[in-house]
Amino acid sequence: MQSFTYVIRDPLGLHARPAGLLVKAAAGYASAVTVATPSGKADAKRIMAVMRLAAKQGMELTVTCEGPDEEAACAGLKAFLAENL
Repeated sequence: MQSFTYVIRDPLGLHARPAGLLVKAAAGYASAVTVATPSGKADAKRIMAVMRLAAKQGMELTVTCEGPDEEAACAGLKAFLAENL
């Protein structure tokens, strides 16, 4: 299991467009991917679960990857978040 944290910089937070892109990016990995905020956690491969987090600018996300390609998943999602949020 590997994890990393990321602080949301986007003024709109984790809104529909980046949430959809995050789900699409997470679905590309065989590993289970979860996203946690102070208000809860969600399966990163399920759009409604990610949207329910209502993550705002300045909130810290903890992304956890567990599975056969967890190293690649963490690296890829870390790069994704840096580019999109």
